[in-house]
Amino acid sequence: MSFLLNCVKGILIGSGAILPGISSGVLCIIFGIYEKLLDSILNFFKDIKKNIKFLLPIGIGVAIGVLIFSNFLNYFFINFPIQTKSIFIGLILGSIPSLIKESNKKAKFKLQFLLYTLFAFLFGVLLVVLETYIPNTETTSTFSFSYLMLAGFIMSVGIVVPGISSTVILMLMGVYNIYLASISTLYFPVLIPMGLGLILGCLIVMKLTNFLLNNFYEKTFYSIIGFSLGSIFVLMPDISSFLTGFISFFCILLGFLLFSLFGEK
Repeated sequence: MSFLLNCVKGILIGSGAILPGISSGVLCIIFGIYEKLLDSILNFFKDIKKNIKFLLPIGIGVAIGVLIFSNFLNYFFINFPIQTKSIFIGLILGSIPSLIKESNKKAKFKLQFLLYTLFAFLFGVLLVVLETYIPNTETTSTFSFSYLMLAGFIMSVGIVVPGISSTVILMLMGVYNIYLASISTLYFPVLIPMGLGLILGCLIVMKLTNFLLNNFYEKTFYSIIGFSLGSIFVLMPDISSFLTGFISFFCILLGFLLFSLFGEK
């Protein structure tokens, strides 16, 4: 049962990761696997059997999500944007109490921790605002192997760090459209260099994140809370009437309750 559940989590993480504004790190937090995922990857050879048992279904799910179900989830974002975005907002809000609880498990709360939350929140909002001003077009259709590898490397920050959208990074580097097209057509001349850069970048960023969690646990977690809250603004639905507002509120509440009931489990 846990294999199937982790596979489903992987599918949602994989399909959601390539959508504009969605952070893989936030999705991992929503599903309660962020720290365990970091630990399993970085300490893979310490307990290979245990880590394979945990990572394999998630990896299979991510591959399925990216290659197959991303279009399915994208369908809901396009055709039911209010409901879909609102449920994601509810899931994120629902994860905050458990994040706060996790943040305080090693030390008592200090008011200064909120400064890290505020800074991360403002930085996350800044990225959301920045994304709206970035044209979603490429200036050229051809990129060098090294540039695509660099794009994948920098993209890893958006994959690992909660609340930072890899979409913003790829748009800034001008490769977002060709990246999506390459995934849908399995165009390996683009996917291979970006994949190599992404793997290398993820390992480095994961090590840095793990270092911060080990040495500055509370400060790092309160920063993660800020990034997560900031990511909500990229999901804000377009509410144009009382009815759409009610639907949005209901779906946010639904997402919040879903996480409260099943998130930590």
